[in-house]
Amino acid sequence: MASERIYGRRPVAEAQLGRRTVHRAWEAPEVSSSELERLCGSPDHQGIVAEVDPYPYSGASELLDTPGSLLVAFDQLQDPRNLGAACRSAELAGVAGVAITERRAAGITPAAVKASAGAVEHLRIARVRNMADWLKQAREAGFWIWGADAGAKSTYTDVDLTGGLVLVLGGEERGLRPRVEAACDGTLAIPQLGKIDSLNVSAAATVLLFEALRQRGSRVTNAAAVARPDANT
Repeated sequence: MASERIYGRRPVAEAQLGRRTVHRAWEAPEVSSSELERLCGSPDHQGIVAEVDPYPYSGASELLDTPGSLLVAFDQLQDPRNLGAACRSAELAGVAGVAITERRAAGITPAAVKASAGAVEHLRIARVRNMADWLKQAREAGFWIWGADAGAKSTYTDVDLTGGLVLVLGGEERGLRPRVEAACDGTLAIPQLGKIDSLNVSAAATVLLFEALRQRGSRVTNAAAVARPDANT
């Protein structure tokens, strides 16, 4: 089986606690900093590099197995550091699974693992061949689908984010693709008062996920109580 090398103190520590086998580790007391950089291809190794199993992606349909859960989907997110940072927030917010596009998008690379501070080791992450089709499957499974769009009329605090929910965020340059947006029940925006165009996607994900967590902490999340009216049609 192929292996890969991850780096950084927290990512290696979380890998040891997660689902992957750590086959070997190199540390600064034994190996020079330049050799560690050569081993992992990054100067951000923090004195440790580890050889581990490939990342264990989940099946796309597995994410839909838990009714009433909170999921997040990233449509063609390209920067692995953005993906990693967003996954860190997702894990802290108690997300049950993350869907990412299989093509033209970042995967769970060592750079993404580092940016997530090892959070990806504790998340179910699935690569989805066709995001719009997967979102339709999520709707049929009883999930509500809300896409993030800076131009949306509804703000994120005005939307019910309890129950079975998929929050969808687009890529850095294009945002949500039209077919993906069409697969959503609606879109929501984060109000902004500054002069720049929009929030970084990982920052936007953090805002939305923790608003969902806030709502879900005090409101009914039973799947039967908030099931989609067309879930079985």
